[in-house]
Amino acid sequence: MENKIRVRFAPSPTGHLHVGGARTALFNFLYARKNNGKFILRVEDTDLERSTKESEEMVLNDLKWLNLEWDEGPDIGGDFGPYRQSERLDLYKNYAYKLLEEGKAYRCFCTDEELEEMRKKAEKEKRPPHYDRRCLRLSKEEVNAKIKEGIPYTIRFKVPEKDYVLYDMVRGKVEWKSGVLGDFVILRSNGMPVYNFCVVIDDYLMKISHVIRAEEHLPNTLRQLMLYEALGFKPPKFAHVSLILGKDRSKLSKRHGATSVSQFKKDGYLPEAMTNYLALLGWNDGTDREEFTLKELIEKFSIKRVSKSPAVFDIDKLNWINSLHIKKLTDEKYLELSKEFLIEVFPFLEKAYSENREWILKVINMVKKGLTTLKEIPGEISFLFEYRPWEENEIISLFKNDEKQLNSALLIAEKLSQLDEITVENLWEKVNEVKKEGYKGKYLFHPLRVVVSGKNSGPEIDVLIESIVEGKRIEKVIPIKERAKLFLEHFKK
Repeated sequence: MENKIRVRFAPSPTGHLHVGGARTALFNFLYARKNNGKFILRVEDTDLERSTKESEEMVLNDLKWLNLEWDEGPDIGGDFGPYRQSERLDLYKNYAYKLLEEGKAYRCFCTDEELEEMRKKAEKEKRPPHYDRRCLRLSKEEVNAKIKEGIPYTIRFKVPEKDYVLYDMVRGKVEWKSGVLGDFVILRSNGMPVYNFCVVIDDYLMKISHVIRAEEHLPNTLRQLMLYEALGFKPPKFAHVSLILGKDRSKLSKRHGATSVSQFKKDGYLPEAMTNYLALLGWNDGTDREEFTLKELIEKFSIKRVSKSPAVFDIDKLNWINSLHIKKLTDEKYLELSKEFLIEVFPFLEKAYSENREWILKVINMVKKGLTTLKEIPGEISFLFEYRPWEENEIISLFKNDEKQLNSALLIAEKLSQLDEITVENLWEKVNEVKKEGYKGKYLFHPLRVVVSGKNSGPEIDVLIESIVEGKRIEKVIPIKERAKLFLEHFKK
């Protein structure tokens, strides 16, 4: 066990999984899989006011959606559980009182008002707002008297007066001079342990070998190094990865757009694209390559290739990567994933998914190569159920400035409206008749597109026509003959 790689992702269940947290989970997962190690999921839920079971479930579902499977965790157990901090409270208390007995921590009876007064005084004197250790100077008798009176107390760690050095796997040598920190609380007056204390106990007892997390945790690392030393625990190796910034170089937040994994899922991004893109935020394989499967990321990943420079979240690049992964979907998978997005907008298509799967597949494949996200599918095929070219500014402008385009479109519409039943074959026969009257190239195929689809652009014209003709038995698909009549009604002078 001593040389076994064991890493963990330890979210607080207080909301959705942020892309920053997802990238941390991904880097831990990749490191574990690359090194034949274990990836552990631990839920840090000691913030009882904000932590919820619903949030925990959301976080776990987001990780599962990203295909980041863990080897031990609250839902599957393991040899080092329990894996929720709220179920490990006795452990933390025992270690806190151990430090108390060894003189490495002490009881602090100061009220919030007294602590605030100390802070203001330090601020006025331009000193760091460190605790002044007044409770450390209490005699044993004074401490016992306060306990007997029932005065609430915290347990405060006695910070050693020495320098600390960390050799970080990403950032290199990190140093902290003595006096940077004042004595900090490890156990609150209500008996709840603080974050930094829990983490040290858990990482030690769960035999975590490497801690890979965001650089914003560096201040916490100093506290944790002190606690590892005081408890006689060997610390894990640390790797603090860069922050993720928005395009304006500020920390990524909701004002930059979607930031939660669940929102990207709702917006039609693929998990394969998300893990691909998140991996590129602060890591590369040493080449210009940018498209990876999860399996390839595991093969290529190295902590040595993780940059300490901030990574900028670029939605345009994510969109590009997502489009690449959409193109690679098999027909069966594409059909399965499209259903949720299409049924949400066009609920009447649910029947077609069971009775006319070939037609559905033809329709969605028709727009596949132009998609950025799956959520765009309903809009791209909406011409099947909607027909209002007279409301399209581009079409109105085209016909206003190019009379030949309009005349060709009117002629096509006239011929199609006269057919009893339109098939793919007789439609093209009518188009050839228009061609013989001198309308060729853009003066034939573009007007045909407008008459048939009601749009100025879209899928390849032959597939587009087939989808409408073959969709005549599908509810709410507007037949081409009806489209031709509507076109004449609105554009014939």
